[in-house]
Amino acid sequence: MKVYQTQEIKNIALLGNDGSGKTTLTESLLYEAGLISRRGRITQHNTVSDYFPVEQEYGYSVFSTVFHVEWNNKKLNIIDCPGSDDFVGAALTAMNVSDTTILLLKGANGVEVGTQNHFRYTEKLGKPVIFLVNQLDDENTDFDRILEQLTEIYGSKVVPIQYPVECGPNFNSLIDVLLMKKYSWGPEGGAPTIEEIPADQMDKAMEMHKALVEAAAEHDEGLMEKFFESETLTEDEMREGIRKGLASRGMFPVFCVCAGKDMGVRRLMEFLGNVVPFVDQMPQVHNTRGEVVNPDPKAPTSLYFFKTAVEPHIGEVQYFKVMSGTVHEGDDFTNADRGSKERIAQLFVCAGAQRIKVEQLVAGDIGCTVKLKDVKTGNTLNDKNSENRFNFIKYPNPKYSRAVRAANEQETEKMMNALQRMREEDPTWVIEQSKELRQILVHGQGEFHLRTLKWRMENNEKIQIVFDEPKIPYRETITKAARADYRHKKQSGGAGQFGEVHLIVEPYYEGMPDPDVYKFGNQEFRMNVKGTETVDLEWGGKLVFVNSVVGGAIDARFMPAILKGIMQRMEQGPLTGCYARDVRVIVYDGKMHPVDSNELSFMLAGRNAFAQAFREAGPKILEPIYDVEVFVPSDKMGDVMSDLQGRRAMITGMQSENGYEKLTCKAPLKEMSNYSTALSSLTGGRASFITKFASYELVPGDVQQKLVAAYKEEE
Repeated sequence: MKVYQTQEIKNIALLGNDGSGKTTLTESLLYEAGLISRRGRITQHNTVSDYFPVEQEYGYSVFSTVFHVEWNNKKLNIIDCPGSDDFVGAALTAMNVSDTTILLLKGANGVEVGTQNHFRYTEKLGKPVIFLVNQLDDENTDFDRILEQLTEIYGSKVVPIQYPVECGPNFNSLIDVLLMKKYSWGPEGGAPTIEEIPADQMDKAMEMHKALVEAAAEHDEGLMEKFFESETLTEDEMREGIRKGLASRGMFPVFCVCAGKDMGVRRLMEFLGNVVPFVDQMPQVHNTRGEVVNPDPKAPTSLYFFKTAVEPHIGEVQYFKVMSGTVHEGDDFTNADRGSKERIAQLFVCAGAQRIKVEQLVAGDIGCTVKLKDVKTGNTLNDKNSENRFNFIKYPNPKYSRAVRAANEQETEKMMNALQRMREEDPTWVIEQSKELRQILVHGQGEFHLRTLKWRMENNEKIQIVFDEPKIPYRETITKAARADYRHKKQSGGAGQFGEVHLIVEPYYEGMPDPDVYKFGNQEFRMNVKGTETVDLEWGGKLVFVNSVVGGAIDARFMPAILKGIMQRMEQGPLTGCYARDVRVIVYDGKMHPVDSNELSFMLAGRNAFAQAFREAGPKILEPIYDVEVFVPSDKMGDVMSDLQGRRAMITGMQSENGYEKLTCKAPLKEMSNYSTALSSLTGGRASFITKFASYELVPGDVQQKLVAAYKEEE
């Protein structure tokens, strides 16, 4: 295979809602490029994408598929991404390592929630977008309505380059207003018949052509001047203007295909090869030190590993992008993240499960390799002259969590190893062994996401697993000051144990003044602060420990033991056994014995005194509250709001955003455990949401009573 140079390589992410036809389009692209001799079908389980067993079982994409096509002496690396929001990690990865995105629209549906979500990500990443309307032969397709919808949502930057002469079952021809030609196909698609535009379409075509010329001229001063002089541009000038418009996101071209019948696919590839920006025409990438790393084949070599796939009989296949330099078979590298040495024994370019051997790849290209010793997704390999690291891919927070356990407890370790391998393939999995909740938690993007994990675990790994409702990480705190004392005394022959601790607990808040005078009943306690220690608790909040002992009632050497005893009780609050936080403890008095006092005695005395005082200090349970953003079609807004209010959510805002309503609220984690499923059910899968931890807040009184009662019963 020819070695393509940086200025001959284009990297493209293929995105779109579930069912928009990405896998079918992939088959047509590969067929037109001559990489496959016949197009596969999803129903026959013989497509280049969706070749993993779990994808064939469920009939939807779970992983991204990397493939390439050679067209007109250009190399197009294309990454076909899953459409479901549950597998958004693969789409985000593809967008980050690609330069242009194709957003596929299903002709019958137009702009869907997946379209909106993917477009928002392209916006954040500054990636060019081409809208591609597919399935024009569907009887419910209305191209003019889709165009109107796109313009309404994304504005005047949406510029059609093609339009169908007729939609529905009779679709077989397009008008291309860039080339000003009519493209027609026979029943089998493939190579088009190219003709002059018929008279009955000329007025519409000319109007669209003028709009395209004007849009292309806007992004280059020289072209704009020429446009003002002659009101037209040559074909090459238009291509240049469109390329610049794409790169700056000043233009979103609209193309048409019927991928299932291979109509329009060849023309799309011509446009991708001739017009889409090359790797070296895109915004610069920075390493973790903020330094620009240009895709220069002559620079020191750095490889960024963006995807891991585990394939039967092969093991791990590692996919990478050449960020700079040139990589050859047999090159030695250092892993910038792990410090290990690696040799690239074999180099391949990809076409789904097929791999084609190559001897070298240059900056900007995408390839894969096998049998690396210690490379994980997100790692960077450098040659001896390079010191780059990259971490430019940011994944969304999880939205759906479940506790997971092996049905056979003896397989727990085996299950954990399999979970960690799966996380290598999909970094949006978060695996957590929670000491606090005494559960293994799996956090993902939705119920679909976890169902896929269960299928793979039970069918590929042969490990039966059980999902349970995850426990909620509640916290305990106090709402008023309280006092307690406790004497620990034990005598059992020889040296005994003795320690007595008097202390006061009170709620802690940032910036509170030093303790002074406290009144409990008719008694006044005046504090004389000798020392303060602030402990930042690993589970959030603080414990402030104040030594206010006077007259040597407790030797200073026993104070750390008292603190240790208090910390033990902070780890198991008296109400529900959850962690306690935001408490100030003032030890002001006590007693010791010249022989029997030791660290253990004071640790136990401090622990028990703290527990007594905590119970008297108006203890309250805190629950985790999350910020939630829901993107919902306006016709479903009322249903979604009503459901959220039933989940104790507090609505904080509403606004329209690109044709969808954005609803913001604060909601308790307890009420959001099945929200992913409920929202999909309420809106027919047309809504999406994101969450982020906000704070801990007091639970309502009735909820606290239930939690305390449940804990007592469990105990």
